[in-house]
Amino acid sequence: MGEAAGIEAELHRRLKGRVLLIGAGNTLRGDDGAGPGLIALLDGKINADLLDVGEVPESYFSRILEARADTVVFIDAADFGGAPGDVAVFEAEDIAGCSLSTHQMPVDLFFRYIRQNGHAELFAIGIQPAQIGFGEPVSPGVEATVRALAELLRGILPPRKDGQGRSR
Repeated sequence: MGEAAGIEAELHRRLKGRVLLIGAGNTLRGDDGAGPGLIALLDGKINADLLDVGEVPESYFSRILEARADTVVFIDAADFGGAPGDVAVFEAEDIAGCSLSTHQMPVDLFFRYIRQNGHAELFAIGIQPAQIGFGEPVSPGVEATVRALAELLRGILPPRKDGQGRSR
């Protein structure tokens, strides 16, 4: 999982209160589907709100704000120059310098809107893609990283006592 092992302590520290995990990306474009893939693996398995926004996170502004989360995490394929499957945590201010996925709205504007209209801690988890061509499969490195992140998050955000996740 590349650098992901190093983010475990940071996630333990930062995932506080009501958590909303947002998976962004296009599942038809190989590794670009990492965010939605992670959300699918976590559905019903952790105590957090989960939201797959596909390629249009801006279409989900109202649902994101209605969640009234204390912590919002945006998960997406991100080309930050790492090896395929490497993971990095980005602050909202760092997003402008990083190519995140294939979204129609620049992700830094998305972050700015959420920050101006909500009160949550906000950061991103980027997964370095190997291939994002249309019709490409998810690469083995990214698939392994998504599975490892799912396990990590299951340990940090165990299921609610009623066993239900909160997909939005």
